[in-house]
Amino acid sequence: MLDLVVFYFFAGLALVSAILVVTMRNAVHSAIFLVAALLATAGIFLSLRAEFLFVVQIILYAGGIMVLFVFVIMLVNLDVALHQVQFNRHWLVALLLALVLGAEVAVAIAMSRQGAQGIQTIAAAPAVALEPNTERIALGLFHTYMLPFELASILLLVAMIGAVVMSKRKV
Repeated sequence: MLDLVVFYFFAGLALVSAILVVTMRNAVHSAIFLVAALLATAGIFLSLRAEFLFVVQIILYAGGIMVLFVFVIMLVNLDVALHQVQFNRHWLVALLLALVLGAEVAVAIAMSRQGAQGIQTIAAAPAVALEPNTERIALGLFHTYMLPFELASILLLVAMIGAVVMSKRKV
């Protein structure tokens, strides 16, 4: 019961923070709410007993990626962006898309509840010991998916070098 309460707390916090990321006008406030959303996601991982993903979420995303976001916010001239013409004319299209997305979510929830009533529930197997999830992730990452992992690292390296080269040309 307590696990469910903790999960819903972090899920609600992540949802509210994500909405505030999108709706805030100040980029620094949006970055702060993005950190809150990432930390809430880390809390969800911890409540699901995925300790490795919890630590990776904290160190990599809430730590490293957000430092990069803050540097970009500091380097971009926000005064020019505030004085430019805003795209507020598309609020009707945004409202229509939000209603369509909300209707799709409502239909998906209704269909899942309707399908769950017809299915007989099976008792969960007793958890004698937790499986070592870090070892399983490492085995999958460095054994089964070794080639895609290395290709992604090479792609990220090329993107980083390209960003440095493009920034040096403009100076």
